[in-house]
Amino acid sequence: MTTFLDSPMLSAMLDWLAHGVLGWAWWQVLLLGLLMTHITIVSVTLYLHRHSAHRALDLHPAVRHFFRFWLWMTTGMTTKAWTAIHRKHHAKCEQAEDPHSPQVYGLRKVLWQGAELYRAEAENDDTLARYGHGTPNDWLERNVYNRHSVLGVSLMLIIDVLLFGGLGAALWAMQMAWIPFWAAGVVNGVGHFWGYRNFEAQDASTNLTPWGLIIGGEELHNNHHTYPTSAKFSVKPYEFDIGWVYITVLSSVGLARAKKTPPRLAYGDVRPVADAQTLEALIAHRYEVMAGYARQMREVLHQQTASAGAASAGAIRSARRWLHRDADKVPAAAVPQLAEARAAYPALDQMVTMREELRQLWLNTGRSREQLVADLQAWCKRAEDSGIAALHEFSMKLRAVRVA
Repeated sequence: MTTFLDSPMLSAMLDWLAHGVLGWAWWQVLLLGLLMTHITIVSVTLYLHRHSAHRALDLHPAVRHFFRFWLWMTTGMTTKAWTAIHRKHHAKCEQAEDPHSPQVYGLRKVLWQGAELYRAEAENDDTLARYGHGTPNDWLERNVYNRHSVLGVSLMLIIDVLLFGGLGAALWAMQMAWIPFWAAGVVNGVGHFWGYRNFEAQDASTNLTPWGLIIGGEELHNNHHTYPTSAKFSVKPYEFDIGWVYITVLSSVGLARAKKTPPRLAYGDVRPVADAQTLEALIAHRYEVMAGYARQMREVLHQQTASAGAASAGAIRSARRWLHRDADKVPAAAVPQLAEARAAYPALDQMVTMREELRQLWLNTGRSREQLVADLQAWCKRAEDSGIAALHEFSMKLRAVRVA
């Protein structure tokens, strides 16, 4: 006599629980998971970040609705909460009010508990009211996406388990952990702690890698903090922003339109003296200009240290890393070594001093336009009379700068 434990029905039930309706192998489910999580990343970077938070990108209503639905199913996040929290991050970056700064909370907490920080801030009504303007408020948002934010991820779990059985549960866990780890943890944490910087933005943002593939281009975080209203995150020839690739594809079929991209320096003939247009171009392209100045500083440091000098190896290493940074970004431990390097190499010391004087041209809001033009002209004259080739060359290029 056949018992239930030996019956084909039980065997079929166990097989379904193990493999689901589709019966896919583990590697097939893994590939699907990578595809689905990538779509989630694209939804975050294109819709939530570049479109909603920064208004750098226009998206067709059909594309916007798809992204809203997909994020509801795979993350449970709402447009208003994400947008408000991210805007507050930019407004209060590295300050005590920053919702997820590793400079405030420590890298470990932001990396591993970034989702908890996000959820805590999402319950702050003042944040939502102050920074959440301009986000969807239609019937779907009010009655489905916002009111039943847990329902979407619950439906996703049911669908995953029905289709793939036990592997579906693992797939769902992967989907739920993807954004909290990569976006809330890696970008918000490591992206303000470790990496390289193209520009001296007013915060600790870094580019994690020059190839924005895994996190949709969000790896280029320093570029983004420098030009937050740009729909394109890559700025150097060797950098790649896959999010920009998707924007280009969507734009080609009329489903998207980039409203702004990073400004580019333009050069014309060298003016006899710096004038109001030079000042305008300097201020408009100040991050790119200062990046060029940093390259000149590194060249001077290389030339100075190639000959006999009094600075120690530690001082030279600190100079390479920190002398081109704003003074308030230099750690206290490096200050004595930088002072040693500056004392040993007078040309480098003068370049550091003149860098700060140049920076004051856009920070000194108490001076009139005419006064700032006179300051810029005096700066160029001192640079060209300094006897330092790098300063002379930089000043000549500066007098050729145009607003692109």
